[in-house]
Amino acid sequence: MTTAPESAPVLSPSLTANPLLLDWLRVLPAGVVEVRSGKVELGQGVLTALAQVAAEELDVDVARVRMTAAATDTSPDEGYTAGSLSVQTSGAAIRTVCAEARAVYLAAAADKLAVPEEALTVRDGDFVAPDGRYTSYWELADDTLLDRAATGRVPVKSPSSYRVVGTDLPRTDLRDKLTGQPRFVHDLAPEGLRYGRIVRPPSRGATLAALDTAPTLAMPGVVTVVRDGDFVGVVAEREEVALRAADRLRADATWHERPTLPDEDDLPAFLTSAPAETAVLAEKDERLPDTAVARSMEASYHRPYISHGSIGPSSATALVTDRDGVRLEVWTHSQGIFVLRRVLARALDLGEDQVTVRHTEGAGCYGHNGADDAAMDAALLALAVPNNPVQVVWSRQDELTWAPFGPGAVVRMAADVDADGGVLSWRHEIWGNGHISRPGFTDTIALLAASHRSGGGEIRTAPEPPWQRGGAAGRNAVPGYDFPAYQVVNNHLTTMPLRTSSLRSLGAFLNVFAAESFMDELAEAAGRDPVEFRLAHLSDPRARAVVEAAARRAGWGQWAPSETIGHGIGYARYKGTSAYCAVVAEVEAINDVRVRRLTLAVDGGLIINPDGAANQIEGGAIQATSWTLKERVRFDRLTVTSEDWESYPILRFSEVPAVDVELMPGDGNPALGVGETAQGPTAAAIANAVNDVLGVRVRSLPLTQEQIVAAMPD
Repeated sequence: MTTAPESAPVLSPSLTANPLLLDWLRVLPAGVVEVRSGKVELGQGVLTALAQVAAEELDVDVARVRMTAAATDTSPDEGYTAGSLSVQTSGAAIRTVCAEARAVYLAAAADKLAVPEEALTVRDGDFVAPDGRYTSYWELADDTLLDRAATGRVPVKSPSSYRVVGTDLPRTDLRDKLTGQPRFVHDLAPEGLRYGRIVRPPSRGATLAALDTAPTLAMPGVVTVVRDGDFVGVVAEREEVALRAADRLRADATWHERPTLPDEDDLPAFLTSAPAETAVLAEKDERLPDTAVARSMEASYHRPYISHGSIGPSSATALVTDRDGVRLEVWTHSQGIFVLRRVLARALDLGEDQVTVRHTEGAGCYGHNGADDAAMDAALLALAVPNNPVQVVWSRQDELTWAPFGPGAVVRMAADVDADGGVLSWRHEIWGNGHISRPGFTDTIALLAASHRSGGGEIRTAPEPPWQRGGAAGRNAVPGYDFPAYQVVNNHLTTMPLRTSSLRSLGAFLNVFAAESFMDELAEAAGRDPVEFRLAHLSDPRARAVVEAAARRAGWGQWAPSETIGHGIGYARYKGTSAYCAVVAEVEAINDVRVRRLTLAVDGGLIINPDGAANQIEGGAIQATSWTLKERVRFDRLTVTSEDWESYPILRFSEVPAVDVELMPGDGNPALGVGETAQGPTAAAIANAVNDVLGVRVRSLPLTQEQIVAAMPD
């Protein structure tokens, strides 16, 4: 009789790609565990959560865990920090690595103390024998012990034994930020630092016809001017000189301009008529043949282009050395340092081994903002002044007009329902640009400066990824409800008048806004309560639980009718595979819409740091409120015109709603990302609450007074 071979353990994708334990972890004699993750800190508190995972599995105090900033010469390559996957993928990898490292050091300690492994206890890094003798990680510290591949065969701890994971550990990065300590990319000040500024074209289709550099070069403190096609930059000894020099260059440049942008006031018409590649993303038909259709309904929803709107503008510092061959070192707040290294090497005709990219924190990032572009800007200027570091800081105008935008899009919903309003078939169709033009995803060098250089190629978006892997434009377009039939269609525009790319939650924001608004419209047409209507179409117990919890916590059904106060609900499971979220919004509508309170219930499975998770959910809900009520990129036929906080308003502190977050019990389920789960449900809940109080269904965002009036029946 033969037995089947034991199946290989399933490792985290991050660990499969970087299997060596030593790539993730070092034990230092000084009593510190150095943990390397390829994920970067973007203000989401991920490094704190990962430190908790490491401390838990190693049995050391979390204060001993030093999370190192990601760098291409020292860290495992985990691709982009995106998609609410850091805890799921990097956390799973670190958990396995630390469990195996503990086992390796436990064996070494048992050998040194001449006792069985099972006789030892581990207390804050000390391996203690029954007779009181002990050794420690720090005494045994030896890199060769971890110079081996992960096996995945060492059991990780049971959640029932956790003492660090699941606790509200204060974020490790907050002290410096609250006390104003220099830790951001903008704060870098290496010896010999020079300051660079870029002069952008005045409009999207502009080409540089002439440039007189003599007046700028004659200015005291100007080091050099760099021109390459339509790319223009200046390097100076002082920051204020660089600013004045950029203004001088701008005044001495002659550009040819041409209109390339659509009519912003009729953006939906452009989006639904522009050339597009149409694809069916998903479909199912399990309708009973004798089920009668009592009513058919359809509606279209729209969102404008949206800016990242980071409070701090993008920045990077680059240093080119040419003493032993050309080497480029870049400090950046990019989300994908390894991909950026590959693209920079390609753009500058360097080998990847000649380029090092180091992550340094910048302003909060919500996807593909200007960080990678600023890195390319700094690299080009640094090449002109070898052996001198060059810092580039974007202007507010650059940040709001040249960074990639979240795409404007249209979603058309349609449904057939039975006599009780139950959904028999569902159709979800999308029109818009792609959501991914990150470096490394397209066939061209997707960096702004590269597109402006002589011979530079136009930046294009990448194809739509499969919805089974999260999708992009189609994210959350596949219904999470128990509909017997559905079809999801995406019309991917082949022309991109404004550069679009990843912005927090990608297509899920509009898709959930549309689907959950439409669910309310179907419930209203059937004369049914919105919460009851959703529960009638949900069988997933975790989905039902968050809807019921949010409604119960918000007091759904207990409100007295009001002429000025309305309530609405929205629900989704992010990407169909990540965290579950239901939101109840309470809004006041008098002269404008004001969101008074948001009540959220979220099931993220195992929560590493409850306070950190709640903060991420709260931040997502507040940002979604700003998108829903205020944000819209404005442009004319030449260029973007919303270039400051007056023309691109965001939610003010005085307008921030009260946010109440309930985290559902983990119940042994694995950790799920929570950072983007609130975006779509929040928008839908607000829109549904506006309809509740005003009796007006607004299907175009943002929900401004102008849009509400336009939606009122004649």
